[in-house]
Amino acid sequence: MRPAIYAIAMVAAFLPNLSAQDTRVRMDSAQIEGPDSADDGARWLADLRHWRMERLIRIGFDDAQYRRPELAWTGRAFVQPQMMAEERYFYDPVARRYTVDRYLDDLEKRYGGIDAVLIWPTYPNIGIDDRNQFDLFHDLPGGMAGIRQMIADFHRRGVRVLFPVMPWDQGTRDSGEPMWETLARQLAEVGADGVNGDTLEAVPRAMRVASDATGHPLALEPEFLRIDEALGWNNMSWGSLASPFVPAISRHKWLEPRHLMNICRRWDRDKRDSLQHAWFNGTGYESWENVWGIWNQISGRDAEALRRIAKLERHFADLLVAAGWEPHTPTLRYGVFASRFPSAERTLYTVVNRNEFTVAGEQLEIPHTAGARYYDVWHGVELKPVIRGGGAVVSFEMEGNGYGGVLMTREADGGLQPFLAGMRELARVKLAALDSGHRVLAQQITRIAPTRRAAATPEGMVRIPGARAWLFRVSGIEIEGSNQSGVDVQYPWEDAARRHHRRTMRIEPFYLERTPVTNAAFKKFVDATKYHPADDHNFLRHWVGGSYPPGAGNQPVRWVSLEDARAYAEWTGKRLPHEWEWQYAAQGDDGRLYPWGNQWEEDAVPVPDTGRTMRAPDEVGRHSKGASVFGVEDMTGLVWQWTEEFTDEHTRAAILRGGSYYRPQGSRWYFPQAYQLNQHGKLLMMAPGKDRSGAVGFRCAMDAE
Repeated sequence: MRPAIYAIAMVAAFLPNLSAQDTRVRMDSAQIEGPDSADDGARWLADLRHWRMERLIRIGFDDAQYRRPELAWTGRAFVQPQMMAEERYFYDPVARRYTVDRYLDDLEKRYGGIDAVLIWPTYPNIGIDDRNQFDLFHDLPGGMAGIRQMIADFHRRGVRVLFPVMPWDQGTRDSGEPMWETLARQLAEVGADGVNGDTLEAVPRAMRVASDATGHPLALEPEFLRIDEALGWNNMSWGSLASPFVPAISRHKWLEPRHLMNICRRWDRDKRDSLQHAWFNGTGYESWENVWGIWNQISGRDAEALRRIAKLERHFADLLVAAGWEPHTPTLRYGVFASRFPSAERTLYTVVNRNEFTVAGEQLEIPHTAGARYYDVWHGVELKPVIRGGGAVVSFEMEGNGYGGVLMTREADGGLQPFLAGMRELARVKLAALDSGHRVLAQQITRIAPTRRAAATPEGMVRIPGARAWLFRVSGIEIEGSNQSGVDVQYPWEDAARRHHRRTMRIEPFYLERTPVTNAAFKKFVDATKYHPADDHNFLRHWVGGSYPPGAGNQPVRWVSLEDARAYAEWTGKRLPHEWEWQYAAQGDDGRLYPWGNQWEEDAVPVPDTGRTMRAPDEVGRHSKGASVFGVEDMTGLVWQWTEEFTDEHTRAAILRGGSYYRPQGSRWYFPQAYQLNQHGKLLMMAPGKDRSGAVGFRCAMDAE
């Protein structure tokens, strides 16, 4: 073969979705476009069926994983949120217990409950120190026994539990074995049900093999299933899909109807497009609201739509996972689209109105057989069709951008009437009458109590003079969220949380410790008070036998929670600094980017640690070149430092300042550094044992006369 022809052949071989068959259907790796027109529907469906037949042959599809009884639940888990482990409805750090019932009761009340939950204990905190994804899993409150009981609490309520895997986590501690084996063993031990592959186009077969080897098979769910061959062992997936006016269909559900794709568009505030997409395809929905600690609640209108869709999908699940699905079955109205899910005795039509206005009257013409009865399952009433030739024409109403459902059945009642009565009761309230607005949660800053006012500078502290009009300007360094309302934090003078903050403030004189609190200083506190926190997981983890390692007395104390730091400060008669005090002490009144000026100076901070295992930090006071104009040292690049705490109804978080010497490599998803004085880090908090970190310390402040 000539080189030019060979090059063309190689390019063609690797073009996505290229097939030898002559198909006019447009598709990508996740979805398939609908027909160009209603008149083109029959040709489109025939073409699509032919493509599916050939595609399954090409990928050597084997449905063995879909026939496994222990994985049969995957095709029926229609509603699955991603839940941050830091979700306040899920864990009570004061009572030190998981509150699974509280979490589930809230979702049941607001949108009808869930079938599965993806619990997220890692990102965005991962990378603040060298703990890897498996370490952070073990750091969940109660350890493995506590996690096992928590999962049992979900199972008691009929909810399956998944956890994520991050293949990009290759910069933190090396666990010493293939991650698939670690994960399979870990999740088998606690009785989890599945794995979500973060950023994965397919969870690899190695995970299937490792999971089966434990005798506790897990369901596999990639974030983006884009590899058709992997459909055989990935029973579930996500789809961050936007559907055009003519609804697209799920590529992988079309190839295998038992495959459950969860529509996931976490930042959307209007969920109608995603919900219509899910209902039209008879597939799942990712009801994700706590997005990395940023609350994006499903509106009342969309929550009620989800309640009704989920109720219908659960009741007719056997139809939705059966072979024979016919998307884009003919309808009688412009902008109304339907899918047909047939069986021998029953057929379900899932219908969506893509028009902004109500559409009433004749909607579908259904093949009619003697003895068939027809029901508007969305409104819970029986329909009286008009028989025309061999067709039954059914009429019903759908709200603008709304939903409809029709059941044709020749079976006996079989419990249908009680179900219809429930739907009829729900339908009494129109979706358009419900609140469709976006709710931004108000945050509260935790009060820092003042100390006594010292007349003279206490030992080890620096007097910071006041300022009548100092410009406090700072931005959050969260990786995601753009500048939406609700990102970052809400200071008392702001009406909502936002990423960028600016305020001219009066700063009262105060004292700030010259360096972070050291191991030696903290040991004096522990020895004097016998302090030992109730949640002592990871407490002073770097100490051995009740004391810091030899020669480490002048290193900053680490592995202390915000609560531990506050206890120490109270014992010394001090307090933690307000964030603006910390920044003023580091920055002075000229707005500089670093304590020493506006240009980064490598010799003003510790040498960064980019290894997979953290070394011990430098001693405090070793980098005097990095001191601020007031003489405060180690404000940048040694250890992160606790300052403020913020809470809203669903999340607690702390503001960390200064950045640290530890910088794991290999991924942009690790907790980002905030060395510049106009930046801060936001650490999501769950429980002291998980919040403690090998890269977080603190220093204390005191009020001045």
